Amino acid sequence: MKVLSIQSAVAYGHVGNSAAVFPLQRIGVEVMPVYTVNFSNHTGYGAWRGPLISPDDVREVITGIEERGAFPQIDVILSGYQGSEGIADVILDAVARITEANPSAIYACDPVMGNAKSGCFVAPAIPVLLRERVVPAADIITPNQFELGYLTNTDPDTLESTLASVDLARAMGPSTVLVTSVERPDREDGTLEMLVADDHGAWIVTTPQLPMKANGSGDVTAALFTAHYRRTGDAADALARTASSVFDLLSNTLESGERELQLVESQEAYAHPRMQFTVRQLR
Repeated sequence: MKVLSIQSAVAYGHVGNSAAVFPLQRIGVEVMPVYTVNFSNHTGYGAWRGPLISPDDVREVITGIEERGAFPQIDVILSGYQGSEGIADVILDAVARITEANPSAIYACDPVMGNAKSGCFVAPAIPVLLRERVVPAADIITPNQFELGYLTNTDPDTLESTLASVDLARAMGPSTVLVTSVERPDREDGTLEMLVADDHGAWIVTTPQLPMKANGSGDVTAALFTAHYRRTGDAADALARTASSVFDLLSNTLESGERELQLVESQEAYAHPRMQFTVRQLR
């Protein structure tokens, strides 16, 4: 499998491509990373250095990949945080050109906008752009519950309302929706859930909720789920593998006492997930 991943990159720590690439490689996926920024560290530190890469330069890199004859070999286009409005046009153009060269290729979009605690942390135009142009072009989307609500103009909080919002999101274009954090008031204390739905059904998995916030964990989640799903077409299995791997990554990070994901140290969790969580079919 070959993945073209259009995301940010940092030298220190792990977010964007700096979070997604290694786990994908560790499960045997060939990755072509294209950077949208090249920062010293993620912006959560409040200070960083390095350049935003212009949409024209990102497009040039992708064109160079095309000139090497790689487009027919690409199975997945993956995108995450979009720092500027112009990047969306570049991504959508790449999706159109790659799927023309390889009609079986799929586009997986992590529609990064924000979360329930922080609200939106992207430029005001980005959520509208994602909802109106980018998400309808995707085959897979991986929003959190807050982002799912924005995309569908709903307020999902129960399992039933989250499923209803997922159905609305799927009606926008994507056939597969992974909700990366389902927080409903009637869930068991100290737990967190992930939910996925596709043409064959809907499934949910419950894991312990760890007392931490880890930048980049959503990027790892989107990458691993997309690769497993593209490889097998089995949403339940992809959900189980992803939940197992990401939970162990987060557990290792928490135990380390470090702020940044222990991405390399947790590599066995990607290559050989323990499959310690049961996936339950909802419909």
